[in-house]
Amino acid sequence: VQLQAFGGGSVQAGGSLRLSCAASGRTFSSYVMGWFRQAPGKEREFVGAINLSGGSTTSAGSVKGRFTISRDNAKNTVYLQMNSLKPEDTAVYYCAASRSFTARRNEYIYWGHGTEVTVSS
Repeated sequence: VQLQAFGGGSVQAGGSLRLSCAASGRTFSSYVMGWFRQAPGKEREFVGAINLSGGSTTSAGSVKGRFTISRDNAKNTVYLQMNSLKPEDTAVYYCAASRSFTARRNEYIYWGHGTEVTVSS
């Protein structure tokens, strides 16, 4: 599975962005999809994940209530809707695919190139 994330950019605090991650191949619906982010000088951290059907999601406490993950299996695409953005959300955002519904980074098999999000105050 090849993944390509896009949709990043610069936004002011309080604004919104929607990231997309397009997957190649016919097995997209067989994978749990996750979003991670990495801020400068920090470890890559879990943002959220969505199960195979899209009926269940989980997210990190720092983004809960502000970020929403969804997927469209017909389009082989997963989305991250980010609202009420804060400067601390500034990071490179990555999408990834896993066989497990998990927040553990090492259980994600395939990774896309990141897309950068900058939130200014």
